[in-house]
Amino acid sequence: MYAIVEIKGFQFRAEANAILRVPLLNTVEPGQTLEFDNVLLVRKDDEVLVGNPVVEGAKVVAEVLDHAKGKKVIIFHKKRRKGYRVKKGFREQFTNIKVSEIRI
Repeated sequence: MYAIVEIKGFQFRAEANAILRVPLLNTVEPGQTLEFDNVLLVRKDDEVLVGNPVVEGAKVVAEVLDHAKGKKVIIFHKKRRKGYRVKKGFREQFTNIKVSEIRI
């Protein structure tokens, strides 16, 4: 059984006991549980429930594991023969969540 759930504008495939890396959820602390109700699709055995736009009554329950930063991403811009070079970088922040159950 799995579900396609929308979290902060991104779609994730959630299964029981799966660990998902989602964009930073800075309003919650590690150890808290969350319920996501923007479930777009649920598949249980051979039965597929597709929402219009969401499946009514379906929820994904997850526990927040931790907050962290990813590897550094380098952005380099250059215009040849102009002497223009800009080097920037950032580390994307994310939250690890563990899906505990999918409710229909």
